[in-house]
Amino acid sequence: MELAPATESVSSRGRLGRPLGALAALGATWTATRALLVLMVTGVLKAGGDVTADVWMIYHAWYGVLQTGTFPFDDVTWQYPPGAALVILLPGLLPWSYLVSFWVICGIADAAATALLVRTGLRRGRALTGAWMWVVGVPLLGPMIYNRFDVIVTAVALAGLLALIRRPAVGGVLLGLGGIVKIWPLIGLIGTPSGRRTRRSWTLAGATAVSIGFLLTAGMNGAFDFLAFQKDRGIEVESLGALPLHLARIAGTWDGRVTMNYGSPEMLGPWVAVISKVMMAGTLLGFAWLLLWRFTSKRRNAATMYDAALCALLIFVVTSRVISPQYLVWLIGVAAVCLTVRSTSQRPVAVLILLACPLTLLEFPIMFSQVLASGPAAVAVLALRNLLLLAAAVLSCVRLWRSTRGEAALPPTVVLDREPAELSAAGYPVRPGIAYEQDLLDGIDHPGAPVERRRPGTPAQQRR
Repeated sequence: MELAPATESVSSRGRLGRPLGALAALGATWTATRALLVLMVTGVLKAGGDVTADVWMIYHAWYGVLQTGTFPFDDVTWQYPPGAALVILLPGLLPWSYLVSFWVICGIADAAATALLVRTGLRRGRALTGAWMWVVGVPLLGPMIYNRFDVIVTAVALAGLLALIRRPAVGGVLLGLGGIVKIWPLIGLIGTPSGRRTRRSWTLAGATAVSIGFLLTAGMNGAFDFLAFQKDRGIEVESLGALPLHLARIAGTWDGRVTMNYGSPEMLGPWVAVISKVMMAGTLLGFAWLLLWRFTSKRRNAATMYDAALCALLIFVVTSRVISPQYLVWLIGVAAVCLTVRSTSQRPVAVLILLACPLTLLEFPIMFSQVLASGPAAVAVLALRNLLLLAAAVLSCVRLWRSTRGEAALPPTVVLDREPAELSAAGYPVRPGIAYEQDLLDGIDHPGAPVERRRPGTPAQQRR
């Protein structure tokens, strides 16, 4: 006895049935917003101070050091895993100046992420909402987005998350590659369902990160020296933990100082050590809760893995001692992946993240000098942005928890006549006992479709 496939092939008619108007609107919006973004990046339109210095001064200086076969370990602004060297060296392969080449690579990563989200959204049962999230959210962060390498890492992580279901090996490799550059893409594995696919993706993610890290460590000096700097870090002025210090400073009860420290403007002085410990405790408690969720969740759907990734990333961001403006593009990317699945529980969370984006542009770079001085108006904007992110994290946890409570009913199976086993539409025989896993993994293209419309056979055949 064999179980019928839980999927139907995605027909060309289904793909072409998508309204062309939505694709035209997406394309026009992407073109218009990116043209505006390029004008801001190149300085034709002004949006606050100059944000290109990180590229032409800091990144380019690192590029010169990395070319000599060593990491810039004596530069305390180097705060990245060894894989970041690959991104810093990448513009040197292009024929233009380092700054222009960096912009081109960021633009390519942006376009590639958009194309992946559109391609996924065109599948049956998926949605173009994720593509809209990315197209609209990225330019709301302003010219900074093309002057940091986070958009490149986010595009790699986005591709890895989208690949996890159908190609867990590819997804694991991509997330491992992102992890050795910026750590956080590895968080995307937290929600993968138990089984062979998860073991494969986790193993390959770890193997990719470790092997690239080993090769860079063996070939260059100082790959992990940046870890020694972490113990002396303060509280970055834009983080959630900085808010009480800003308020105390406005009230005249905090006599610390704001200074550049390990590559970012940080608050140093009284209460900083206590707040740092509280933030660290928040991170540990948050991830302990995620492990509790993982081992106690009883019901999954096609969006659960992505929803868990966004929840974990929000916990990571709001409990960090640093919330740099470019962190928002991480959240936009993972939220966009969630929104490609219609059954996601994170829609209101994505709205909160989107609302936080223009506030981030307002506090950096437009009001950043006032943020550094703890100006009341700038602190109010910063507080609103950070409270939106905190609310998004709490709401994400609540909705993820609720979406996986209750017993998961196994979907009906289809009993076939005793005939030679045939390959399913997915290209492999379906064995008894895996109906639920099959419905989750193979049926991801139509998570909301009634079972009767997904499976062949008459109603009588669909009952055992």
